[in-house]
Amino acid sequence: MNRAAWHLRANAPAVFWLLALVVVVLFHRNIAVSGWLMVHLLLLGAVTNSILVWSWHFAQALLRGPNPGNRGMAARLIGLNVAVTLVVVSMILNVWVLTLIGSIGVGLAVAAHAVVLGLRARKALPSRFGPTVWYYVAACLLLPVGAGVGAALASGVSGEAHVRLLLVHLVVNVLGFVGLTVLGTLMTLLPTMLRTRVADGAEAVARHGAVPLLSGVLLTAAGAAAGVMFLCSVGLAIYLGGVIYICVPLAKVVRSKQPTTFAPLSAIAGLLWLLVSLVWLLAPTFTAGSWEALQRGIESVVPVLAAGFAAQVLGAALTYLVPVVLGGGPAVLKHRTAILDKAGWFRVVLANAALVVSLLPVPSLVRVGTTFLVFGALAWFLPLLGLALFSKAPAVPKGTPKAQPDKPSAAEPRSARAAAAPTAAYDPAPRRRLGQGATALAVVVLVIVAGIIADPQSMPGFAGVVQQPAAAATGQTTTVEMTMKNMRFHPDKVDVPVGDKLVINLVNEDNMVHDLVTAMGAESGRLYPGEKATIDAGVIGADVAGWCSVVGHKQQGMVFSIVATGGAAAAPPAAPGESMPGETMPGGSMPGMDHGGNSGEPAAFDFMKEPGAEFTAHDAVLPPLPSGTVHEVAIKVTEEEREVAPGVTQRLWLFNGTAPGPTLRGKVGDKFKITLSNDGSMGHSIDFHAGALAPDEPMRTINPGESLTYNFTATRAGIWLYHCSTMPMSQHIANGMFGAVVIDPPNLPKVEKEYVLIQSELYAGGQGGVADLAKIQAEKPDAVVFNGYANQYKFRPLPAKAGERVRIWVLDAGPNRASSFHVVGGQFDTVWSEGRYLIDGSDPAAGAQVLPLAPGQGGFVELAFPEAGNYPFVSHSMLDAERGASGVFQIAK
Repeated sequence: MNRAAWHLRANAPAVFWLLALVVVVLFHRNIAVSGWLMVHLLLLGAVTNSILVWSWHFAQALLRGPNPGNRGMAARLIGLNVAVTLVVVSMILNVWVLTLIGSIGVGLAVAAHAVVLGLRARKALPSRFGPTVWYYVAACLLLPVGAGVGAALASGVSGEAHVRLLLVHLVVNVLGFVGLTVLGTLMTLLPTMLRTRVADGAEAVARHGAVPLLSGVLLTAAGAAAGVMFLCSVGLAIYLGGVIYICVPLAKVVRSKQPTTFAPLSAIAGLLWLLVSLVWLLAPTFTAGSWEALQRGIESVVPVLAAGFAAQVLGAALTYLVPVVLGGGPAVLKHRTAILDKAGWFRVVLANAALVVSLLPVPSLVRVGTTFLVFGALAWFLPLLGLALFSKAPAVPKGTPKAQPDKPSAAEPRSARAAAAPTAAYDPAPRRRLGQGATALAVVVLVIVAGIIADPQSMPGFAGVVQQPAAAATGQTTTVEMTMKNMRFHPDKVDVPVGDKLVINLVNEDNMVHDLVTAMGAESGRLYPGEKATIDAGVIGADVAGWCSVVGHKQQGMVFSIVATGGAAAAPPAAPGESMPGETMPGGSMPGMDHGGNSGEPAAFDFMKEPGAEFTAHDAVLPPLPSGTVHEVAIKVTEEEREVAPGVTQRLWLFNGTAPGPTLRGKVGDKFKITLSNDGSMGHSIDFHAGALAPDEPMRTINPGESLTYNFTATRAGIWLYHCSTMPMSQHIANGMFGAVVIDPPNLPKVEKEYVLIQSELYAGGQGGVADLAKIQAEKPDAVVFNGYANQYKFRPLPAKAGERVRIWVLDAGPNRASSFHVVGGQFDTVWSEGRYLIDGSDPAAGAQVLPLAPGQGGFVELAFPEAGNYPFVSHSMLDAERGASGVFQIAK
C-alpha cells in the first residue's frame, strides 16, 4: 500500500467520529445524549485517532534510522476504534460494563503505541528535534490513566469524589495526552505551516519543555486525587508556565512570518484558547471554597478546551498535512490546499468571535445561536475535505514551466522538509482577508441582535424607568456588596444618603439564573450561578424598589428596596406579586401592557368557537408498551408560542415541544434514564412522581444550556405525574410543564382502545404571553382543559366501536383544580385510582359514574359503549366542563 492510500485509510476513523459528532449535534433532539457524549466524540474519537496517526508520521520524520512498516500501526488503530465504539455505545445505553471494557481497550491500544514509539526513539540516531517524540510517549502513557479514571466516573461516583475524579480526568486526558502532543508537534509544524525557519533556541525548548508540562499534569492529578486543592493550583500554574515557555519560540516565528492562511491561523487561535482555558481553570482553584464549588468551573472550561483548543488545532493540522501526505504533484497539492483554505479567514474569525460571545453573560438565545456558529465554522472543514479529496485539479496548459519547490533552510528540521508543500500556500489578498473577517463579525452581530429581539427581557435596559425627584449630587458614592441566594437578595434593604451615587457589587450564589433591576432602570443583565456584576444605580434622590425580573421570581419574594436617608420617600418597597413602575412582568411585559408581554390585547376565550381546519388535536392514544426493561428518553425544554384555544395563543414552556409533554410507559421494575436539557431562557427542572429517590440532584433546577440525567426505577403501578418543580412551581405547571408516566399494573388485561387524558388549567396572560401568576395565586383559571387545549376533542372526537372495551387513563396535573371525570351516557365497570382497584370488573352489578381526582392524582376507568353515537366526556365540576374540560367519544357500529 502506498503512502497516500495508507494515510487515507488511517485518517478515515477521525473523519468518521467528526461526522458522528455532526449528526449528534444536528439530530440530538431524538437521541438520549448529553454534552459529554459530544465532547467524547471529538476528543476520544477524532482527536485520539489523529494523535496516533500523526505522532507516528512525525516520529518517522524526526527520527534518524530505518522506519518500521505500518502493519502494527493499523492493528492499534483497529483496536482503538473498537474500544472507542464501546465507550460511545455505553454512554448512549448507560451500560457501565461496556464503559469499563472500552476504557481498558483504549488504554491498551494507546499504551502499546507509547511502547512502540519509545523503542523506536531509543534505537534512533541523534537528531535535532528527536526529543519531540518523547512528548508523544509521555502523552500516550498518560491516557490509560485518564481512561481508567473515566470508567470510575461513569460508575456513578458523586459528591466531592466525583469532582476530584473529573479534574484528574480532564487534566490527564486533555492537558496531558492532547496538550503534550500538540505542543510538541507545533514546535516544528507551525514554522512549517508558515514556511519559515524554526526560531533560534527552539531546539533547547523542545528538549526541556516537556518537563514543566508533565510535572504540572502529575502534580495537579495528585492534588485532586489526594483532595489537596492547593497542589492543583501549583500544578496548573507550573503547566501554564510550561505552555508559555514553549510559546516563546513560536511567537518569534509568528512575528517573523505573519500567518495568512487557515492552517496557521487556526493553530494559533487554538494555542491562545489553551492559555485562556488554563487561566480559567486555575482561578477557581484559588477562589472555590470546596470541591463542589469547583465543579462549575471545571464543566465550564471543558467546551472551551474542546472547541477553542482541540478542535481548532485538529482542523489546522489536517488542513495542512492531508494535501501534503496525499501527494500527486505540485499542481494537485496547490489545488487541494486552495480548497481547504477556502473562506479561511471567515471561518477562523467566525469561530473565535462567536466563541467569545457565547462565553459572555448574554441572553440564552444569543448563546445558543453563537454556539451553533462555532460548530458550523469548525465543521466547515469536513465538506471542504471531501471536495479536496474527490475534485480534480485543473489541467496545466502545455508549455507552462513546472513550479519549483521552495528550498527549506538548512536550519529547518527534517520533518519540516518532509512535510513542506512544494508550492507556495494559497494566500488570499489582504483586502479579501479583511472582507472575510468583517463578514464573519457581521454574522455574529446579526445573531446577537436576533437573540436580543427574541428575548428582550433578558437584556439590561428593557424595563421601564421611573423618574425620581431631582436631588443635588453630593459627589459621594455608597458601595454595597449584595448576593442572590435562595430566591432572595442579601441584604434586601439598602440605606443610601440622598444625593449619593449607589454602586452595587452583585454576586449570584444561587443555583439558578437571576438578575437585578431597579425602578430607575438600572439592571445587571442575567447572571448565571457564580457570575458577578457591578451595577451603577445612579444618584439616589428617593426610595427605589428593586427586584429580579426572571418570570415568577419577584412574586416569590425576590425583591429589595433602596431607602433614601435624609429625604422624602418616593417609591415603596416592592411587595411580592405587586407590579411596580418599570417592572418586567411574566412574558416580558411592563406596566401599561398586560401580563402577556404585548400591547395590552387580552386573551379572549370563546368556548363555542371551532378551531381552524388545519388544527390537529393532541394525540390521546396511549403509546404501546416499549420492549426491554431500560428506557432511554431525551426531554428538551423549549419556549414556544402555541394555540391553547381557538384564537388564543400563549408562550408555553414545553417538554419536547408539547403540552402536555410526551407520555412515557413501562412496567413495574422497569428502569428509566431521562436526559433533560434546557433550551429555554430561564431555569427549569423535572420531577417524576413515578420514581422514589432523593430529589436534591435529579430534581435540581438547571440553567439555559445545561442538562442533567434523572434515573429512576418504576416500583409501583399507576399513571404518575411529572412536572417542572422550579419555583414558582404553580406557574411552571400552568404554563405547560407537565406530563404522564403510565406504569401498567401486573396482569393488566388487554383492551381494544386506550386513551390518556390529562386535565390542567389555563391562566392566560395577554395574547402571546405566559401564565399569569396573579390569576394562579387567586385560583381564577380562564379555562380547564384536557391535554392542553380547550374542548379539542369536541371538534376532533376520540373514536371507538360499540362493544369495544375502552380504557381511559386520567391524570389531574392541576396545578389547583380537582377533576371528576365522567362520560355522559356511559358507566364504568372498572375503576383504578391511586394504586388500587375501586371496582375490578368482577361484579357485574358494580359500577361507577365518575373518577374523582385531586391535583396530582391519577387512575383509569374502563367501559364498553353499548351502541353507536356521540358520548361526551367532561369533568363533572360543571363550571370546568363549561370552560373547556369536555370532549366526545365518537362510537361507530
